Amino acid sequence: MRDLLQQLENRGELRRVAKPVDPKHQLAAVTRAVQRAGGEAVLFESVTGSTMPVISNLFGDHGRLCRMIDTGDKTFCERWIALTEACITAPAGSFTRPATAAETAGLVSGTLSDLPAITWHARDGGPYFTSAIFLANDPDTGVANLSFHRSQQISDAELRVRLGSSHDLARYQARAEDKGEALEAALILSAPPEIFLAACASLPIEASELAMAAQIRGEPLAMRRCETIDLEVPASADIVVEGRFLPNIRRPEGPFGEFMGNYVEVGPNHVFEVTHVSYRKDAVFHGLLCGSPEDLRPLEAVTAARVYRAVSATVRGVIDVSCRPNVMITIVKIKKAYEGHAQHVFLAALASHLDYNKVVIVVDEDVDIYDMDDVMWAYLTRGRADTRAMILNDIPGFYRDPKKDHWGRLCIDATMPWGREAEFARKTIPGQDDIDLSDWLA
Repeated sequence: MRDLLQQLENRGELRRVAKPVDPKHQLAAVTRAVQRAGGEAVLFESVTGSTMPVISNLFGDHGRLCRMIDTGDKTFCERWIALTEACITAPAGSFTRPATAAETAGLVSGTLSDLPAITWHARDGGPYFTSAIFLANDPDTGVANLSFHRSQQISDAELRVRLGSSHDLARYQARAEDKGEALEAALILSAPPEIFLAACASLPIEASELAMAAQIRGEPLAMRRCETIDLEVPASADIVVEGRFLPNIRRPEGPFGEFMGNYVEVGPNHVFEVTHVSYRKDAVFHGLLCGSPEDLRPLEAVTAARVYRAVSATVRGVIDVSCRPNVMITIVKIKKAYEGHAQHVFLAALASHLDYNKVVIVVDEDVDIYDMDDVMWAYLTRGRADTRAMILNDIPGFYRDPKKDHWGRLCIDATMPWGREAEFARKTIPGQDDIDLSDWLA
């Protein structure tokens, strides 16, 4: 984490807050203000109730994500797919190694009370770990899994965790519970980019996100053994909470302001018994504002890569895919080759991810798919509003949707009419991209 912060500071992408900040709402409010002002990461050097600094908005910029996985001249989608394929084929045991003494130096034992207790939203039931990456092994195969799950801080001995039903960790816990057994797991609360981004990946159940992290890093991960449970965790993690999910026990958790921008009310959720807490003496705590750019940009990017992979395997001419400004929308850029090309993309995109493709928009190759203004400009100026929009009624949507609020699909063809491209060619100003304003403005 310290290495990452230094890199960001060198690039002018780190803001510092020296004055004391209240972890109840105030820290979140300042984070939101920084995001609105420019999107840099923000380091809170003095957080009331803890000696540990807090970093937020590390992953809230698409360009930063591209640098973290070293896209080079490729798009995020292309690079992510290449990393995923290499991860899936990596031989077992090739992506981890034992940590050296130097790599585990400086660790101390403590309690949850040593960590910042951040309450993010007005109605949240209390402090939450929002960037917690859970590491657990498949009870049957031993394959390690990384995944995100919100965790309410109840006491030094207990967290209450919502496990999404579609996640591998939920399946692991259910299998252990069927046997009347607890499931051991570790929370990684401050990790370098390769661990965080690997936890965002959607992989086959037989593949490990640790292999994905090693691919992103470009070398095997150094691993250390936990103190109280039979797991190994990345030695690069600044903070690790060890424990186990208790079988057949559910307790009230919530409410909490989730990534879609509304509250999830109190419900019976899993109980995690804390058995050990360790952290580096100079640890920096990573706190993530749910539903903010830091939450959405990584999810959008990896979802876009999943859609890109499926659509480009079915339909030719796919250039790039974006899921901005919310993961529920998919925007596909194509090199249009025939009339009806966009409609073929609709069909492939809808089938590629049944949870998130609530809206699909197809645009021409000259449109910036990371700029919603440009996308809507294309729709509004390049043809009719009615015949280029298609509504699909009563199609199930997001898996966690008991009231069917996310049922239905909207598909929009924002491409130029086939055969009339010259009429819709975008106007340009010669030399506009070569202007350096410092040469012109006093």
